[in-house]
Amino acid sequence: MKNFEELGLVPPILKALLDAGYENPTPVQEGTIEWAIEGHDVLGCAQTGTGKTAAFTLPILNRIADQKEKGIKALILAPTRELAMQIANSLRDYSKYMRVHHAVVYGGVSAYEQIRTLRRGVDVLVATPGRLLDLYDQGHINLSKVQFLVLDEADRMLDMGFIHDIKHVVSLTPENRQTLFFSATMPADVRKLAMGILRDPKQLDIAPTQATAERIEQEMIMVRRDRKRSMLAHWLTEHEEGQILLFTKTKRGADRVEEDLREAGFHAVAIHGDKSQGARTRALNDFKRNKSRILVATDVASRGIDVDQLPYVINFDMPENAETYVHRIGRTGRAGATGKAISFCCEDDRDILREIEKHIKMTLNKNTDHPFVLTPEQLSMMEEQPGRGGSSQNKGRSGGRGKFGKGGFKSGGFKSGGNSSPRNGDKKKSSSTFSQSGERNKSGGNSRGPAKFFKGSAKSKNA
Repeated sequence: MKNFEELGLVPPILKALLDAGYENPTPVQEGTIEWAIEGHDVLGCAQTGTGKTAAFTLPILNRIADQKEKGIKALILAPTRELAMQIANSLRDYSKYMRVHHAVVYGGVSAYEQIRTLRRGVDVLVATPGRLLDLYDQGHINLSKVQFLVLDEADRMLDMGFIHDIKHVVSLTPENRQTLFFSATMPADVRKLAMGILRDPKQLDIAPTQATAERIEQEMIMVRRDRKRSMLAHWLTEHEEGQILLFTKTKRGADRVEEDLREAGFHAVAIHGDKSQGARTRALNDFKRNKSRILVATDVASRGIDVDQLPYVINFDMPENAETYVHRIGRTGRAGATGKAISFCCEDDRDILREIEKHIKMTLNKNTDHPFVLTPEQLSMMEEQPGRGGSSQNKGRSGGRGKFGKGGFKSGGFKSGGNSSPRNGDKKKSSSTFSQSGERNKSGGNSRGPAKFFKGSAKSKNA
């Protein structure tokens, strides 16, 4: 492995890296920095937490260090305000001993101060696509001198509907630019976009699955969908220490979980695209400073959340695909630390469960030792009937209506249906009745379910 000096970085950058405590480059940094300094386009598949921001900002700073010409020399596109600000903060730290000016522009706030900064002169511009094009159309941005174009988290930009904006931005930059293209996942539409932008790129794929297995303990809690909120309260009372990043599928679901947690006395904040920029910034700062124990987030809004020493990730709602699962749980177990990922797996999540296990080449531990477990019939169906159910049937569900209490649900025992029916309007009632101590249900059988499928720790299928 080469060190930063051997990669060809100039002394002012090396000094800044030393101040930041960087010792050796990560794999994505070693590959990208060397290629980018040599002038190659780069196509990188790398997750959050791999050191990707330094991988593209350092070679850009290195290349423009001695340039005197005015104008925007590098343009970095990011899907969210949080990620854009994170990149800008990294640029500030890495260029502290250089005469390089950078700016960040994003929507959700007044453009007045952003315009004032642009007028003073900018070498490196970090932007979200919408605000960038707004300011370009108003004549505040000139992209004719761009030498470097970076697309970060390209898969999320496509998910958010930025495909046409991205193509428009690319058309506004010189054809002889150098392009660095990064995505956490590489589905067909993302690769097609990349191949239309890049020229004979060097390709880098930092596979996260091996590192994920080594650093992160993973557990699937097999729970009825209308008991997810009870399960979360139960889990929180048994794990009273450690910060938690909790994922929901929808913005509405994030707000509901946050509201219920706060009413029950838990310190929780939610972050998603409908929140104002001020609210999102406060939520992130409170979480990073440990003022809030639980951060509830959607996948899109979570891009840019960078918290070291995060012990827990909870998938309150299962993700849409296995790649997103790996990206979510990769927020814990960073910088050599270990972490734990908890996923609430419901009766209709069978297909995504199998997809995840196939993707990470592991059989995950399935926890049925709790009061809100799936019925034996549901567990058996998940094991024995491939193709039935599937995560796509319940997009946007975020569990039942029941309120949290620090001892579980506020009442001592309850029936499914009524106030604890799913929030999406599913009014189907069950005859099963549980108490918080995990008693048998009326249909008979032990609530722990079949031992042969849901016992044992995670082990590699390749072992």
